Amino acid sequence: MPLLPRRFERLRAVLDRRMGDLTVLLEHLEKPHNLSAILRSCDAVGVLEAHAVCLEGRLPTFNSTAKGSQKWVPLQRHDNTLAAINALKEQGFRIYGTHLGMEAIDYRCCDFSGPTAFLLGAEKWGLSDVAAEGIDQAIHIPMQGMVQSLNVSVAAAILLFEALRQRQVRGLVPTRGEGVPPERYRDQLFEWAYPEVAAWCRQEERPYPELGHDGEILAELPRGKRMRC
Repeated sequence: MPLLPRRFERLRAVLDRRMGDLTVLLEHLEKPHNLSAILRSCDAVGVLEAHAVCLEGRLPTFNSTAKGSQKWVPLQRHDNTLAAINALKEQGFRIYGTHLGMEAIDYRCCDFSGPTAFLLGAEKWGLSDVAAEGIDQAIHIPMQGMVQSLNVSVAAAILLFEALRQRQVRGLVPTRGEGVPPERYRDQLFEWAYPEVAAWCRQEERPYPELGHDGEILAELPRGKRMRC
């Protein structure tokens, strides 16, 4: 069925509030529940995209916990941890890693209003040595019980919502799409609105067609492609 104008407005309103300078980097997370819960938190906070390093031969999988959030928060995969860290740093991100150690500070003492990436490790082992050495600042979430760690998805949610809170206080949360580069905004909106057409365009190495005010495709496409949304 064709894309309804009110649906297009909803997609645009959500994208207008996305933040391209806030993300998570997940190292070797294997449990679908945790990965799904983290992406759901990313969507709720307004993260544009997430990043992951998977164990060799493993692909990220999701379950019902995600509530479909994997469709709205693209998960960018990296070959290894060092490459992922370097890629984020080249984009200007400061990387905060959840890592218990002498250098770790209370997460509430950090300023997350600038380009921020939270690096979280596997459920059993935490961050690898490579990850721990590559972060800009080790952080921890203070606890008062016997157990000194949180489920990784809970920790991610706490950190993401603290970053959102800080940005709200400073008036830095985007409302009109200013949190996403213009070219990325256009492409992301098209992919959300017409995922099958977008996949076909990529396969055919064609640019995405322009969209009209109500989300209609302003181009002639092969029969049947226009209606897939």
